[in-house]
Amino acid sequence: MANKTYTLMVVSDHNAPVKRYHIQKSFLVQLGVGVALLAGLALGATIHYFHVAQDAAENRILREENLTLRGQLKSVRERIEHIGTTLDRVERFDQKLRAVTLLSDPQRNLAMGPTETEPGTTAPATDTQFTQLHASEAPTALMGRLDRLSAEATRQEQSLQELQAYFQDQKSLLASTPSLWPARGWVTSDFGQRLDPYTADRVTHAGLDIAAPHGKEVYAPSDGTVLFAGLEGGYGNVIVIDHGYGIKTRYGHLSKMLVKAGDKVKRGARIAAVGNTGRSTGPHLHYEVRVNGIPQNPRKFILEE
Repeated sequence: MANKTYTLMVVSDHNAPVKRYHIQKSFLVQLGVGVALLAGLALGATIHYFHVAQDAAENRILREENLTLRGQLKSVRERIEHIGTTLDRVERFDQKLRAVTLLSDPQRNLAMGPTETEPGTTAPATDTQFTQLHASEAPTALMGRLDRLSAEATRQEQSLQELQAYFQDQKSLLASTPSLWPARGWVTSDFGQRLDPYTADRVTHAGLDIAAPHGKEVYAPSDGTVLFAGLEGGYGNVIVIDHGYGIKTRYGHLSKMLVKAGDKVKRGARIAAVGNTGRSTGPHLHYEVRVNGIPQNPRKFILEE
């Protein structure tokens, strides 16, 4: 089958001869196919360009988010390091307090936490227990470190609560220690062996005799509760105060009693007046300190000059 041809005639506006061009049909087909291919390639290139531009925008957003996350991760590491350093200081301070108060003495059985390392684990060094951080530490490792910090903070809280209870108990013990002179005067008979003024026999004197004018004020040397206030044999008018911790004080030969059984008294409160009741040779205060029922020298408790 012969190829068809087309004639293209070009007619000029002037007197120039008419030009004729003979174009084969196959050439026109090839030209059309070529134009279609170029159009397809142009469309594909355009679509690819927009995809690349979109990916570039997304990559830019991801880079910005990555930078933000890196900054936040750095901030978290710094905060963990600060918390760890603080816990290290608290632990060292806790150990010092326990050394001073003997709370870590195994015989007292008051040490917090396990006394031995668990199998398969190693005890961390005290001065770097929580402060070793690495710039490349993964978020999962940071979460594990946060869990350990949380557990250590809980342990330290329990330990400090124990210390607080200990010092509160010591505060109560100090408040209960009879550290003041119960009356102002001069000591006429000290604690220990002496000659009885009535029988001249050598006997144990269980307290101090403080000579003072009749009616001189008698004060509570520490906080406590009045156990007894009344007459008792040779003591005459006597007051007994329980200060807790097994400590009791006794005040004899009183002329006046200003408290009664059950009353709570504070250190320095006026409780009675010096007298000469009972087995007495003159106005004075007989003052005793007993610990768990055993007489003690009152002077070893008195802090005043």
